This record gives sequence, structure tokens and C-alpha cells, in this order.
Amino acid sequence: MLKYADNPPIVSTQATDLLDWTGTWWVAHTKARAEKAFAWDLLRQGIDYFLPMVDCVRVSGGRKRRLLVPLFPSYVFFCGGEEDRYHALATNRLCQTLEAPDRERLVGELVQLQRALASRAQLDPYPFAAVGARCRVKAGPLRGLDGIVIRRDKTARLVLQVSMLGQGAAVEVDASLLEPA
Repeated sequence: MLKYADNPPIVSTQATDLLDWTGTWWVAHTKARAEKAFAWDLLRQGIDYFLPMVDCVRVSGGRKRRLLVPLFPSYVFFCGGEEDRYHALATNRLCQTLEAPDRERLVGELVQLQRALASRAQLDPYPFAAVGARCRVKAGPLRGLDGIVIRRDKTARLVLQVSMLGQGAAVEVDASLLEPA
């Protein structure tokens, strides 16, 4: 278990704006619990990556430990050419790589996740939501994000989807800040 400070950065330090990255987007399906080690490998090789991680508190040995855990276990997003893909596969930490068929859609979805993480919103892993109303946040730090809304008690949860993975992340939003998309 890594100390909190020993985790890799969520976004490679070469270029933090995902919209500026050039090349093919790949989804790396890592071996079990190898996401962070793979991210360190990519960082050392100068390959742009995005590994969304969230804070988590776990009790182990009677002590509370604060951890950063991948939002999508076993998945890391990276951008580059065929040579970068080869170097990623050569790390021996991957099961496979998937090329993003719709670059703009994937990048748009990842930018939304990046914004939500940067605003320190509480994200929870959430399976792909096929039902519910698609809404957009009209004000506040999450303004402009859109996703599927699910009501739980008196709070609304906005599900930010990454359709290529068939997964997403849920963030709590004040229902009065939502409008139909």
C-alpha cells in the first residue's frame, strides 16, 4: 500500500490540458492493481496519461488510512502514437490496449472527470447508467458538466460517464443547479 504522497500524479506533468494532447487515445486495461505502477512507467517514458483517482478511507489493522484509489480499477487512459503504445505494452503491466474509436467523445468525457476531480467534488464509482434524465449543471464550480441524474433522498447525483468503459462516476449536485441537457 502506497503512502498518500507516493502516488503518481493524476495527469502526466508534461501537459495537463487533455484537449491539447496529440496522437491516438488508448485505454490501457492493466493487470490487477497495477494502475499506479503503470502510470509511473508512462511518466518515466514521457507518455501523456490520465489516471483518475479519488480519496478513500480504509480501516486496516485498527487504523484509519487515507488512500488514493483509481476511480476505474484496472484502467488508465494514455495518448500517443504506435511507438508509445509499444512502450506501454512492453511494461508487462497490461492485459490489452483499446483504441478510442471516437476521440472527441472520449476526451470530452475525460475533461469532465478532470474538472470534477480538480474541484474536489466527492466522486463515487458508478456503473453505466442507461436510464434517467440527461442534465447539465448550470451554476457553481461544476458548471457545464452534463450526465445522467439519479435522485437519492433529496439530493441529486450526476453520473459522469465514460461510455467506452461502460462505467462512470457519480457526483452529488444540488438539484436546483440542474437543467435539462
